[in-house]
Amino acid sequence: MAQNQSDDTGTRPDERPPARLRVDGIDAARALAVFGMFAVHLGVVSYGLLPEEQGWELHGLVRGNSSALFAFLAGLSLALMTGRGTPVEGEPLRRVVVKIVTRSVLIGVLGVLLDAFAVPVAIILTYYAGFFVLALPLIRARAALLWTAAVTLAVCGPVVSFLLRQDLFPAQPRTGAVTSFTEFFLTGYYPAITFMVFVFAGMAVGRTDLTATAVRVRMAVGGAIVAAIGYLGPWLLLHPMGGLDRLTEAHSTFLNGAPLSSVDPVTAEELRWNTIDAMHSVSGQVPTDSWWWLAVGAPHTGTTFEICEAVGQALVVLVLCMLLAERLPRLMYPLTSVGRMPLTVYTGHILVLAVLVAFHPENAAGGPFQLEWFILGALVFASLWRFVLGRGPLERGLGKVADSAVVLTEEVGGPRNRRS
Repeated sequence: MAQNQSDDTGTRPDERPPARLRVDGIDAARALAVFGMFAVHLGVVSYGLLPEEQGWELHGLVRGNSSALFAFLAGLSLALMTGRGTPVEGEPLRRVVVKIVTRSVLIGVLGVLLDAFAVPVAIILTYYAGFFVLALPLIRARAALLWTAAVTLAVCGPVVSFLLRQDLFPAQPRTGAVTSFTEFFLTGYYPAITFMVFVFAGMAVGRTDLTATAVRVRMAVGGAIVAAIGYLGPWLLLHPMGGLDRLTEAHSTFLNGAPLSSVDPVTAEELRWNTIDAMHSVSGQVPTDSWWWLAVGAPHTGTTFEICEAVGQALVVLVLCMLLAERLPRLMYPLTSVGRMPLTVYTGHILVLAVLVAFHPENAAGGPFQLEWFILGALVFASLWRFVLGRGPLERGLGKVADSAVVLTEEVGGPRNRRS
C-alpha cells in the first residue's frame, strides 16, 4: 500500500534528495478513512454511543466518502513516492515504478485472499491495486495536468458509464468484490471510471507544497465550494426542477409508466420516498432507466455530484487533519499510528469479522459498541506496534518485497542499468 514516506522516492541511497518531514496529517486522514469503512462494514447496529437516528446520519456521512478518501490518499501517496512537487525521472523513476507495480500485485493478491473469507464486505484492495496501475501513465504529470484529468473524468465519466452500461455492459449479479474487468472499470462496487477521479485528485494535491499556508487555504476553500456544489446540485435538480418525480415515474413498478399525478398525494409521497431509498441503496453505479439518475448525489452512485461531494470533503478533511496533527501531535499519535499501517489495520478488521461470522453466523451483524471496540483495538494495537517496532507488519513486508523487486530487476537488466 502506498505510504506517506518522505524517503520513499524510488531513488538509491546516494541519490536521495534531502530528507523532508513526514506530513502526519496525511496519516490521520488515512486513519479516518479506515475507521469510516469500519463504520460502514459493521453497520448502524454496531454503534453504541449514538442513538439510532444519529447513527444513520453518521453512516450516511461515511458511506462512500470513506472509500473515496482512501483512494484520494492513495493518489497523494503515489505523488509523494515519485518526487512530490518535482517528479523523479530516469533510473529513480524506473525503480519507483517497479515498487508500485510490485505493491499493486501483492495488494491485489491480498484482496483476493480476503474476499475468499466471504465476509459480507466489499473488499476494496483488489480495486485499489488496479488503481495504482492505471495511475502509472500520469506518474510524472504536474498538478495542473492531474487536475485536468480528474475534472474531465468527473464530468464525462458518469455519462460514458451510463451509455456503456445501458447498451453494452449491463450489471450482472456479483459473486465477489471484483470478478471481471467490466466490474473493475464499470459495474463493480468501486468502479475505476469513478474512483480514478479521486486518485488523480490526490496525486494533484501531492504535487503541491502541503506545508504552505496558501496551499492549505486554497484546498480548504476549494474543497468547501466543490462539496457545496455536490450537495446543492442534486437538491436543485431533484426537487425544484422535478427530477425526483421523473425518477419515480421511471423507477416505480406501481405506476407502470403512468404519471405521478395519476395517484393521490399520499401515495405519490410514499413512491417518492421509495425512490429516495433506492438512491441510497445503490452500490457502485446508478440504474440506466432514466437520465435523471445522473442528477442524484447519494453515496456510491458514481455521479458527477457524488464525486464533487467526496473530493470536496477529502480536501477539507486533509487540511483539518494536517492542522490538528501539527498542533496536537501527542493527542493525535494513536490516530496517526493507525494511518501509518492502514493495510495492516484494514486486513486485521476483515480477519476479525471473518472469525466473528464463522463462530456466530446468526449474529453476523454484531451488536452495540462493536464499532467502538474495533476502533479502540486498532488505536491501541497501532500505537503500541509503532512505539515498539515502528512500521506496520504488512507495510514492512510489502516494502521489503518491493525493494527486493527493484534489486532483482537491476540484476536482470545487467550492468548498464546499475550505477558504478
